[in-house]
Amino acid sequence: MAKLGLFLLAAIFFHFCLAGMAESAITRHSTPTDFIKASCRATRYPALCVQCLSGYSSAIRQSEHQLALTALSVSLNRAKSAVAFVGKLRKVKGIKGREYQAVKDCIENMGDSVDRLGQSIRELGHLGGRAVGQDFIWHMSNVQTWVSAALTDENTCLDGFAGRHMNGNVKAAIRRRVTNVAQVTSNALALVNRFAAKKH
Repeated sequence: MAKLGLFLLAAIFFHFCLAGMAESAITRHSTPTDFIKASCRATRYPALCVQCLSGYSSAIRQSEHQLALTALSVSLNRAKSAVAFVGKLRKVKGIKGREYQAVKDCIENMGDSVDRLGQSIRELGHLGGRAVGQDFIWHMSNVQTWVSAALTDENTCLDGFAGRHMNGNVKAAIRRRVTNVAQVTSNALALVNRFAAKKH
């Protein structure tokens, strides 16, 4: 009877081991797109995250590092595009004094955002798989600080258009464009934080 009990215990243990191996195999062999979708659940705007990153699935593969790097690159490209867009609006005919100043401030804020995102990409790019321990924490802290600052710059631009005296086409166009950049940057920061937590 005791032998039968041990046999049953061994059989149950073996079953769970096999199930665990099958589950890890499924996770390991899921597609890059599945990996991106799963990772984007950690962000504030998951649908936008998947939309932005799924086109880069062959480059990302299933690398947390490459995912964070790609998310930052997408954010940088959108921030640069927004700077050019806002710059054109400064020359719109009939723009009011307060609006003109807000546009000017926004260009400066978005320029700072571009610089900080560029710094974070360079820092994260140098990291690769080499840094470990305190060295890794220090580099990642720099990346997180710069991306957070970039997001603050983007929100500061939007704050400049608050209030009823700013109602108009210029405000609507800038808010739409910069809000999208801020959402993409927020997602990038979430993926950077995810990479930092997993690696650490």
